[in-house]
Amino acid sequence: MKYILMDLDGTITNPKTGITRSFQYALKAMDIFIDDLDSLKKHIGPPLKSSFLECYGFDDNKADLAVKKYREYYNEFGLYENEMYEGMESVLKGLQDAGKLLIVATSKPELIARKILEHFHLDHYFLDICGAAPDDSHSKKDEVIQYVLSKNQIADLSEVVMVGDRKYDIEGAKIVGISSVGVLYGFGDREELEMAGADKIAASTNELYDILIQM
Repeated sequence: MKYILMDLDGTITNPKTGITRSFQYALKAMDIFIDDLDSLKKHIGPPLKSSFLECYGFDDNKADLAVKKYREYYNEFGLYENEMYEGMESVLKGLQDAGKLLIVATSKPELIARKILEHFHLDHYFLDICGAAPDDSHSKKDEVIQYVLSKNQIADLSEVVMVGDRKYDIEGAKIVGISSVGVLYGFGDREELEMAGADKIAASTNELYDILIQM
């Protein structure tokens, strides 16, 4: 594979603390009080507005307000309540040294994704960093992948693989017609990734490197 598209949350970095606290803050503003941050881990991966619509029964206006409240906390604090997965920088460097072209494909707003990668000094490993628009357009994973392909003028889908920790990454890859690798150190489990149809599954960052270097 020449092009490796990588999800951000749950694949490159562990955003659990920042995202769950941001959801807690947003839900509190909507008079929903949740103390158990672990119960909010399910929201790591799907597009933000979809989580509010589908899990809490909000209408469009209420979901938009919840997203606004979420970002109120996340953009100031949650963005930095994050940590890089052990061994990830070695994976990125090794793949880059092997001539692989790495591109971030995330449902996060693109500007935020750039800030996170710059914060961890990882941005220089990537040919491009692609995410959702400020208005949340092209935030579904298949839309993000299509955006990556179009923006970077990638036509040969046989040379592209998507790496991610949730079914959304795998399903998005299938919709577009590219290969996929699921990772187990993030927020999805083996059953979820297998059911979604992942071509390969890596249990660790070391295993991810071994899989990708051979593809």
